[in-house]
Amino acid sequence: MRLPLVILAAALGGAVNSIAGGGTLLTFPALIGLGVPALVANATSTVALWPGALGSMWGYRGELVGARRWALRWAIPSVAGGLVGAWLLLRTEESRFESLVPWLVLGATALFIAQRPLMERIRGRMAQSSAEPTATAAPIGTLLFQFVVAIYGGYFGAGIGILMLAALGIMGFTNIHRMNGLKNFGGLCINAVAAATFAVSGIVDWGVAAAMATGATLGGYAGSRLALRVSQARVRQAIVVIGLASGLWLLFDRF
Repeated sequence: MRLPLVILAAALGGAVNSIAGGGTLLTFPALIGLGVPALVANATSTVALWPGALGSMWGYRGELVGARRWALRWAIPSVAGGLVGAWLLLRTEESRFESLVPWLVLGATALFIAQRPLMERIRGRMAQSSAEPTATAAPIGTLLFQFVVAIYGGYFGAGIGILMLAALGIMGFTNIHRMNGLKNFGGLCINAVAAATFAVSGIVDWGVAAAMATGATLGGYAGSRLALRVSQARVRQAIVVIGLASGLWLLFDRF
């Protein structure tokens, strides 16, 4: 009975990712609610959802034309941080991670809430300037920030997109399509190294991963068909409510 529910949860997550993003705030608490241990749920989700990250990157590949040197520089802290984050997760005791999970979910929900005002600010900058930073102007501090973001991404991951967009905005990028391309490339690097680490560690539940991948693919397709008919604002509001409710439930369920 568990696998059909996993497929349903992943399908819902894939659908909301296509419409407004934030699907992990549905799938991760759902896996825990279905009895999957928190560490296994986290690692399994990373492995199962990596093909989706690859698809997103492929869709934005054209936006990286002319920014390949930036992408290479972006990849170095992304891969290194993702590896550190995955290693830290494997070194975390199950009980310790379970105590962190409510705060991770609530923190990711807060990042999701911050996404819209940040994007509005970026679009405001786009209207004022068309200048883009050069490949030789990458501030070391921003690359270190990406390294920290990648550690979080390898460890848990929900909400890393908004953090990467913030870093790119600080760097001076104003083209939102190029920013999304670099963000997706960074996410692909982080998730790839984390997924590979989890896969060889033996922590992944492959039955659940296969079910999630199937559900996310079906949900992503359905979501793309519904995207023009469903209000993104309503979907975002629902995700915020679910994220806050899930975080509070996970927090108080421990007492």
